[in-house]
Amino acid sequence: MLWIPFTLFAALMQAWRNAFQKQLSQDLGATSVTLARFILAGPLAALYLWGLYRWQPAEKLPDFSALFALYIVAAAVSQIVATALMVRLFQVRNYAVGVGLAKSEAIWAAILGTLFFGSLLSPLGWLGVVIGGIAVVMLSGLRNIHGAISPKTLILGVASGLTFALTSLWVREASLLLELSFPFSAAWVLVLVISLQTLLLVGWLGLRDPPSLIGLAKLPKLTALISISSCLGSIGWFSAMSLESVALVKTLGQVEVLFTLLISAYYFKAKLAQQHYFGLALIVIAAICVMWA
Repeated sequence: MLWIPFTLFAALMQAWRNAFQKQLSQDLGATSVTLARFILAGPLAALYLWGLYRWQPAEKLPDFSALFALYIVAAAVSQIVATALMVRLFQVRNYAVGVGLAKSEAIWAAILGTLFFGSLLSPLGWLGVVIGGIAVVMLSGLRNIHGAISPKTLILGVASGLTFALTSLWVREASLLLELSFPFSAAWVLVLVISLQTLLLVGWLGLRDPPSLIGLAKLPKLTALISISSCLGSIGWFSAMSLESVALVKTLGQVEVLFTLLISAYYFKAKLAQQHYFGLALIVIAAICVMWA
């Protein structure tokens, strides 16, 4: 059951990271804000991995395979795309709605995991995923979908959720391939994925938009907050997904929407609606279902 506290911690850190990214997206483009997520996270992840080996020096080093490398590349690229899509959501809709649309990730993870990754869920697990999806709709204010959400916003949200789900599934597969003890496999995957993402984004912006790199340098505090919260959240997510199926982890991780609402209310001064209370009750039911499953 260790995946449960890791998931809750990851959800809290991700909620804060998204809040900081929303702030940065008011001044910089989607690619720059995406890079802010990774630019300091690589060294922090490497420090975390080094600390693990200092703690248990007898742990073996991993053997990397071509399939493992493929999973790492696929996860790195898909997470960059997913994050950029979410940042675009911040720019076209309000904060909570953007996060809520992207949280379709849990449903996508359940469907794709069952069809292509051999990750079968029990009926109770599926029930939790479905209830969690309904809860996200209520918590994010998406119920009046025809009047409140444009087709562009809907496409961005679904695409973000889909690519985040693929990222998580490939991360789990990469962790399982290493066959290391917990939490070493997750830490290795984290370091490699974040390092590759940083190199790709720095190279892209260096060639296509050098002023964006300068823009990040002019906002060091906000950039650092995004990177630190992102790294801590990724440690939680990667560790949890190395222990349990992605669909169950992401369904429990929907408590992030609760954290998001609280941040929206107290940090961005947004008003909470009546349906939020019903949504929170459903989140609790979904969490109980997936933990029992």
